[in-house]
Amino acid sequence: MIALFARHRILLPVVSLAVLLAATFYMQPRAMSYFGINLLFNLAVPIALATVAQMMIIMVNDIDLSLGAFVSLVACVTATILNDSPVLGFAVLALLIAAYAGMGALIYRFDLPAIVVTLGMSFVWGGLAVMILPSPGGAAPAWIRSLMTVKPPLVPMAVVAALLIATVSHLLIMRSGIGTVLRGVGGNAASVSRAGWSMIKLKALAYAFAGFFGVLAGVALVGLTTSADANIALRYTLLSIAGVILGGGEFVGGRVSAFGAVIGALTLALASSFLSFMRLSPDWQIGAQGAILILVLTARLIFTRSDRGVS
Repeated sequence: MIALFARHRILLPVVSLAVLLAATFYMQPRAMSYFGINLLFNLAVPIALATVAQMMIIMVNDIDLSLGAFVSLVACVTATILNDSPVLGFAVLALLIAAYAGMGALIYRFDLPAIVVTLGMSFVWGGLAVMILPSPGGAAPAWIRSLMTVKPPLVPMAVVAALLIATVSHLLIMRSGIGTVLRGVGGNAASVSRAGWSMIKLKALAYAFAGFFGVLAGVALVGLTTSADANIALRYTLLSIAGVILGGGEFVGGRVSAFGAVIGALTLALASSFLSFMRLSPDWQIGAQGAILILVLTARLIFTRSDRGVS
């Protein structure tokens, strides 16, 4: 059984989510309904998108410490510029994706540590967000609000969106040719380079994908909250890293799982709701959320080591 968990990385995040969901339903039976599930996973969509964005960076052996600030900046742009002038708003968002691609190219060109560059960029994104929206406010464009509040039959929008995000990102990185090459950059960059691929272009492309999903995360977040704030998504940086690792990803080797990452994001989103049902003080909720994450990751480490012992 332990070896099975280790070989099939997706099982552990699935079981973790199922156990947490069962505990939530046990403590609050009324949550076992269309409205209840939608409420539990209300903010899971932007977290899932941010996690996929982080996965694109981890896939090429980097870590992005600016993602939360970037998503906050996108939220500010969405609630102001995009709402007031859609054409200009889309141009700004496209420019932000291009800036993300440029950041990846810069990191590779000068062999800079991604963790340092992205940490520095987090202050740039944060400063721009404050310039655009000095105080909480703005408004979600009507079409975004309508899209995020759609009520599909049988299954809540949050679940449908999570499945769509996981499927699209899985096809992109696991089934497409360029996805295979990008994972190769994380697994064996020298071999990819010898095959004739431009490493600087591949690095820029991975960051561009991250910027694209980061933009979607910011837009979705505004659609759910109806307003923005320069600090609205700062916690997404650590949540996204945790979601990728919880979902079976590795910091090195290009080993990631799109479905696992999304399930990891759902688990983290559900953990917040679960702790609220326990009537735990908000001051303790962050620590308890971290404890849940540590337990799951410890279990994964045990399974991995056991599998190596069996092998």
